[in-house]
Amino acid sequence: MDAVKVKEHIVNWLKDYLAESGAKGYVIGVSGGIDSAVTSALAAETGLPLLCVEMPIYQEVYQVERAKQHIESLKENYPNVSSVETELTPVFDTFLKAVPKEEDDERYNMSLVNTRSRLRMTTLYYFAALKGYLVLGTGNKVEDFGVGFFTKYGDGGVDLSPIADLVKTEVYELGEILDINERIMLAAPTDGLWGDDRTDEDQIGATYPELEWAMDVADKGVVDFTSFTPRQQEVFAIYTRLNTANQHKMEPIPVCKIPANLK
Repeated sequence: MDAVKVKEHIVNWLKDYLAESGAKGYVIGVSGGIDSAVTSALAAETGLPLLCVEMPIYQEVYQVERAKQHIESLKENYPNVSSVETELTPVFDTFLKAVPKEEDDERYNMSLVNTRSRLRMTTLYYFAALKGYLVLGTGNKVEDFGVGFFTKYGDGGVDLSPIADLVKTEVYELGEILDINERIMLAAPTDGLWGDDRTDEDQIGATYPELEWAMDVADKGVVDFTSFTPRQQEVFAIYTRLNTANQHKMEPIPVCKIPANLK
């Protein structure tokens, strides 16, 4: 990948999209991870107004520190960048008091994880509406179109996705030329939704390079399982299972079409 040309292409695409939309700028949630760091840096490069929003909910201190450091670096280098911190922990606590606790801990915990993501989406759209901005998505290709590793109407609820045609390793390539902070570049990818230090790999069961390999194999349409190592078979099974289970996130919302003779 020609990272410099890809960067220029995305920056120009962002400029053109905003001009055609009539919106005044962009808003993005910054988590302290590589995807939001690269996406926010690309948006900063446009010279157009960019609001970076921190939205901690029982967040690990090191994640918050990475996000703050990245935002401060952007503000020092780009006069078009501003920021705001919205502490959502009290909002989340109020929600917990308003809903019943379920007996099924696995489903209960997952529903709360998704609630965190949806509270953040709601916050981003609050600022977007307030300022006439568009919400930037931070999902990469593997997450958004491979395994569906995002929350429906949470971090999946955005106006446009600048890096969704790049796999994770390509996002890191852009991170290199955008001079993203080393702490972010070296940090293990995590969605930061559990209030602990579990990584994406812990949750998925495979690394992003492994998932990129599986996605490439699946896209080619011919799978020779006999050529796979035991680990490759395991990774491909993980990819296939998640891709199948999460199609509802990746496909348009089903619409019940009413036959003309019934109208």
